[in-house]
Amino acid sequence: MSGCKAEAARSLSAKKVAGSGLKIEKETSNVGLCKEHYREFKKATKKDRDLERLGW
Repeated sequence: MSGCKAEAARSLSAKKVAGSGLKIEKETSNVGLCKEHYREFKKATKKDRDLERLGW
């Protein structure tokens, strides 16, 4: 994450993270997210994840 100095707790696809609206520093295949940014990612993608679970 751009500007974050915390240790990465999760590693996610850069495409998914960029699609959620979070800013990433450089184009890579995976992005490491700290606890705080992972929580923001989960909140931003909650509706999409719910729809995926329903099988739409």
